[in-house]
Amino acid sequence: MADLRKINEKIRLHKKAKLQAAAAAAGIVVLLSLGVWCHMSLKPAAIPSFAELADAEADNLAKAKETQDGNGGTEDGSSSDLALSQTEAPRAPVQITVSLTGDCTLGTDENFGWDTSLNAYYLTQGADYFLQNVREIFRQDDLTIVNLEGTLTTSVTREDKLFAFRGDPEFINILSGSYVEAATVANNHSHDYGEQSFTDTLEAARGAGITTFGYDETAVMDVKGIKVGLVGIYELDDHMAREQQLLDNIAKVKSEGAQIIITVFHWGNELETVPDDTQKSLAHIAIDNGADLVAGHHPHVLQGIEKYKGKYIAYSLGNFCFGGNTNPTDMDTIIFQQTFTVNGSEVSSDDNINIIPCSVSSEYYYNNYQPTPAQGDDAQRILDKIEERSQGL
Repeated sequence: MADLRKINEKIRLHKKAKLQAAAAAAGIVVLLSLGVWCHMSLKPAAIPSFAELADAEADNLAKAKETQDGNGGTEDGSSSDLALSQTEAPRAPVQITVSLTGDCTLGTDENFGWDTSLNAYYLTQGADYFLQNVREIFRQDDLTIVNLEGTLTTSVTREDKLFAFRGDPEFINILSGSYVEAATVANNHSHDYGEQSFTDTLEAARGAGITTFGYDETAVMDVKGIKVGLVGIYELDDHMAREQQLLDNIAKVKSEGAQIIITVFHWGNELETVPDDTQKSLAHIAIDNGADLVAGHHPHVLQGIEKYKGKYIAYSLGNFCFGGNTNPTDMDTIIFQQTFTVNGSEVSSDDNINIIPCSVSSEYYYNNYQPTPAQGDDAQRILDKIEERSQGL
């Protein structure tokens, strides 16, 4: 924790003036949790736009060209090796902010009551309703990743299980209309209505422009010119002992040029607030082999956050837009954000993380499937919970 306190002090000095100036207008709540600087804000740290990065690179190239012209070329009119090296100006550092959320179940179980189901809300409220309170957060980041847990299908072939979740394929608009760019589908509800339902879900997501990944399928996305590798591992039930799959998938995205690697697990035990030994072991293996950030789901509650070898592990992000329960006993959740700086071949995060405390519902006493940033005492309570559950990790 001493190391994290040093991080907090460094970030505090850097951001204090900016936060004070913006607080009145933006409603920023500055909070200390996990010994790092965490804040609830609809706007993450300033990130260069595409245009700004392009202008900076153009300026560098122009300056290099002027230097080359001043030095002249060889007698045959070709530039010298020195002049050539001067024209190859280094690219300006690029910052990429990634947001991760918990379970997004865009459907219901056929045995649930209809009137209070997410499906009924969709018919009466439309797609934009569900994420309207977090849409601006996702708009201002560079990559939003969710756990898409359930099926989007017209299949009626239900698997023999206690809970099976299904929504119409058009429900994918809940995500695509709110700046969600990627979704892991490696979880215990991805085949609730058979193999066809899994295929239908992938087609719906990809048709809406959302990158999917999970199981043996990895993804490498181009984000502001930086390759971001995505790995999704399902470590439950008949999918235990996934270590080799994890290693193979990380190696695969590396071979495809990924500069940042994010690994998302579906693991652990429901309602457990402490990660088990398997979670910790797999998370450490992921980072040991190249992952820059690890996040997890399945317990349906928040678990602690660990810093391991300078990389963060958010063991469970809880639920988010969750049609799997009309009235969960624990509505606390977070949006976990991390900003990476890529400078040439070097990737750093500078401990630039945001923990945005939220509730899965904008109502206190039932789930209206509208995740909402927490305010005041509620926000502090959620951050205190994360800090407490991070002790000893």
